Amino acid sequence: MNTHLVSVITPCYNAGTTIAQTIESVMSQSYSNWEMLIVDDCSSDNSADIIKSYVSRDARIRYIKTGKPSGSPSKPRNIGLDYSNGDYVAFLDADDIWLPDKLKEQLELAESANVAFIYSDYEKISNEGIRNERFIRMRATSTYWDALESCSIPCLTVLLRRDIIGNTRFKSIAKEDYAFWLEILRQGNTAFNTGKIHALYRESPRSRSANKFEMFKSQWYILREIEGVKMVVAIYFMLMFAVHGFVKYIK
Repeated sequence: MNTHLVSVITPCYNAGTTIAQTIESVMSQSYSNWEMLIVDDCSSDNSADIIKSYVSRDARIRYIKTGKPSGSPSKPRNIGLDYSNGDYVAFLDADDIWLPDKLKEQLELAESANVAFIYSDYEKISNEGIRNERFIRMRATSTYWDALESCSIPCLTVLLRRDIIGNTRFKSIAKEDYAFWLEILRQGNTAFNTGKIHALYRESPRSRSANKFEMFKSQWYILREIEGVKMVVAIYFMLMFAVHGFVKYIK
């Protein structure tokens, strides 16, 4: 099982208060054949010092720094993709946490069922890291048309086989991860949910997802401008997006 290298890509910007816990959650994985590429988007806090202290302790962790601040996770993630060597790729932001069997159990599904695109359920935690059993359950599978209706693929839970990524890269737009999944699914791929809680998502009042109006506007932009969905169909998808979003908000 340890034959497949997994590349974990972590964009980081001023995450000094959380990055250590994020790194520790990768180091605590029951699956050990991984590399972690942490791409620092020119942080102005002590993030770099913390990351480098882990680099000195574990050769599987690599520190990369952008030439100048990019202002979004897109460029750091793309740099991580370009420098990674894994057979599989996973994404973990610098304030989120994996549970110990995340990689092991996802790879078991990938290998046993020949699945190339995997995601999982997750749990919301407070900005202070407090857990309160706020479990978010996603749909069992996601096709391209499922994802157009509402994205059920949380970035912090994704595991992708490298060959289906190809030349796909994150666009410098809001909801860049959503557009990334759509491009891969549009090629005929289907994403499968493990049905297990594999990660902890930290709710930050400063996060982009906290601004519901901007999320709504970005969803419309991706549907109409990136995917070219017709107006009437896009309106239907937006209504469904609003319903699914409300359900997640109240949890």
